[in-house]
Amino acid sequence: MKNLKTILLIVLITFSFNRCTDHVDYEAIEGYAITADVYFQQESDYDAALVGTYDPLQWLFFNIQIGAIASDISLCGGESATDYLGIQQMDDMTHYPENDVLTSIWRWLYEGVNRANYMEENKSNIEFENKEALYGEVYFLRAYYYFELVKFFGDVPLFTEARLTAGQAGTLERSPKEEVYAQIELDLQNAIATLPNSQSQVGRVNKYTAHALLGKVLLYQDKFTEAASAFDNVIGVYSLVSDFGSQFLRFGENGPESIFEIQYTNTSNWYDWGCPQCSEGNYGIIMNGPRGWSGPEYAQGWSFNVPTAEFYNSYHEDDSRRDATILDIEAFSATTGASYTEGYDHTGYFNNKYIPRAGESGGQTELNYLTNYRIIRYADVLLMAAEAYNRSGLDDGLAQEYLNQVRRRAFGGDDNDISASGTSLTDAIWEERKFELALEGHRFFDLVRTERASSLISGFIEGKNEVFPIPQQEVDISGLTQNSGY
Repeated sequence: MKNLKTILLIVLITFSFNRCTDHVDYEAIEGYAITADVYFQQESDYDAALVGTYDPLQWLFFNIQIGAIASDISLCGGESATDYLGIQQMDDMTHYPENDVLTSIWRWLYEGVNRANYMEENKSNIEFENKEALYGEVYFLRAYYYFELVKFFGDVPLFTEARLTAGQAGTLERSPKEEVYAQIELDLQNAIATLPNSQSQVGRVNKYTAHALLGKVLLYQDKFTEAASAFDNVIGVYSLVSDFGSQFLRFGENGPESIFEIQYTNTSNWYDWGCPQCSEGNYGIIMNGPRGWSGPEYAQGWSFNVPTAEFYNSYHEDDSRRDATILDIEAFSATTGASYTEGYDHTGYFNNKYIPRAGESGGQTELNYLTNYRIIRYADVLLMAAEAYNRSGLDDGLAQEYLNQVRRRAFGGDDNDISASGTSLTDAIWEERKFELALEGHRFFDLVRTERASSLISGFIEGKNEVFPIPQQEVDISGLTQNSGY
């Protein structure tokens, strides 16, 4: 299997589910309609299928955007109030079941599930060395796709034994999220049992990646003692980079702090405005750049996901993360002579972690940035472990230590260490997550799981907006029940 940075775009089969027309069916391209009768007959088939199961990760750029835009720290932006209306609605908490962005998220996540299930369906065809380890990756990926589905939609259809076919469209039912979580935990335990400690190819998950995701899944269920135990397996295996901002630059990808990254490349020759996910490049990056840009270092973008002035000003003036996280475009332009065009909801600030940078795209420039998404960083694990140890009552001292490791990097020493305990320590950990992980797709879901969303997000309706609506197509065709309030 090739390095996942240059991941193959493989059409394995007709990955179809629910409907054969305009729903979530994927027609095989002529010449690539491969059936199980001729596939999964040699080890290389399984390697290629695994790459195909990783591939939907690259399509999840909206997941990262929404985690910031739907929260309290960033506005949608764009060209106008109707530019990418689906995201604008989530910024305003006015989204509804016909939202095209949410439909795409649902479709792409279930495409990942279906690909994993197709591998499960054909697991016993042949035997080969390291097959169980390979399937550890499959189970991790399925767990991740289902975790994202639960985060976004709550109760969702759960199927694991085989692909969902078009003929099963009317038989779908939503499973309680507790059952989905139980399957996620099982998949991750199976992954942990078979995955190696490290991989020779960049981008492939290992045992510690699975431990980290398991800890996060347990934390989302308020299983704090079990979460702490899961994180114990990761603490000390990775390390914080000394320069916070460097890890978001090209040379910082897949570094010592990286536990799980979605891999992209700008060398793909397959891209299309009607199918941005067909590229191996990161389509989401172009959304974060300044419009009409003329100047050094950065590249032109579409001015989405703009941090608020309130958030920028909430950083401590000595916190090195502020300028690494948020670009003050007015200050930068005044210093360099650069020029730009103000977009909708212009705040004067841009996402400096995931901003388009000069020379990092190729081919169809807008769709083909090579920037990886950092899904789980070691700093995230330290803060989640701190929360688990604090909220379980196990060890506030250890919670303080994990929290302060992150803060010492940010402030260049221990003068700003936190010595609080109990609920005051909990609040400090949550606040630290806001500053450390800003604009990485975590904030909205952090606010929801800690029951702070209604007090911090404008327009958020308690009892409704904790989850997003089930796409209306799924309700109409499969008869799925809709989430409350939609």
